[in-house]
Amino acid sequence: MSNTQGGHAIVVHGGAGSSCDYTDGCERAARYAVEELGISGDALEAAIAAVTVMEDDGRFNAGRGSVLCLDGATVEMDAAVMDTRGRLGAVACVQGIENPVLLARAVADTPHWFLAGEGANRFAAAIRHPAWNTISEHQREQHRQVREALAGSAPSMPGVRGDAFLRFWNYRGAPDLPAAAACDTVGAVVRAADGHFGVASSTGGSAPSLLGRVGDTPIIGSGFYAGPAGAVAATGIGEHIVRHLLAHRVYSWIEDGMPLDRALQRGIDLFGKDVAVGLIAVSRTEAGARSNRDMPQASIISD
Repeated sequence: MSNTQGGHAIVVHGGAGSSCDYTDGCERAARYAVEELGISGDALEAAIAAVTVMEDDGRFNAGRGSVLCLDGATVEMDAAVMDTRGRLGAVACVQGIENPVLLARAVADTPHWFLAGEGANRFAAAIRHPAWNTISEHQREQHRQVREALAGSAPSMPGVRGDAFLRFWNYRGAPDLPAAAACDTVGAVVRAADGHFGVASSTGGSAPSLLGRVGDTPIIGSGFYAGPAGAVAATGIGEHIVRHLLAHRVYSWIEDGMPLDRALQRGIDLFGKDVAVGLIAVSRTEAGARSNRDMPQASIISD
């Protein structure tokens, strides 16, 4: 946790449970956010710039690195953006597009705040948002690990047996069941020099999961929140995070005057040790991150 008075503050995470070997990707994302601040001075655009870098990285569970669904062929992605200027946009279960966080930003300019599934994809086509359908070897290897894990006896998610996914199978094809649940999101929170806050998050979903599954990432107050007192982004197992409205709860503690580091740790402490969860946040005077798992992260703070 860092203290800061004025200036800008950027915190970036690469997902609770992700390898800390990916920290270089977070550092690069934070630098891009600084560059964007130098151009626009806009907290939201800086947060989005950081997230697009991680979506393009290929190692994180977002954008080009998104996990394959249980059928071994489908990729479903969610993303969200929010700031203290009134901009709010999210997408869920989008397929075959590049940089879903940019699509979420485009939704913020429509009469709506959230588009999902086929409607979101048609919107992407209408605004000529770039497509992306390439499946990498990294994604295929992750899928092989998931298949092996579901074949074992360990729970595929906390409290969930692997055979539950067979029981409720809702893909077109026959089961191609696959590690450990992939739940890592990428996210960025930014305080600009003008005192405005922005947050952006993106995820390739959870593995294993049923078709159409939506976690916390695009749900306001659960995976993300920004207000006049700061910005918060969460990462981890969405099915547990949404039950606590985690991002808004932590934001409320910060707004009430709780030190940022204490608020982050209090948020983590809401969960059992078997539930992966992480948080990043910026306030008017502080910036920091907490997780109960390895979580690649980076921060850049200017006085």
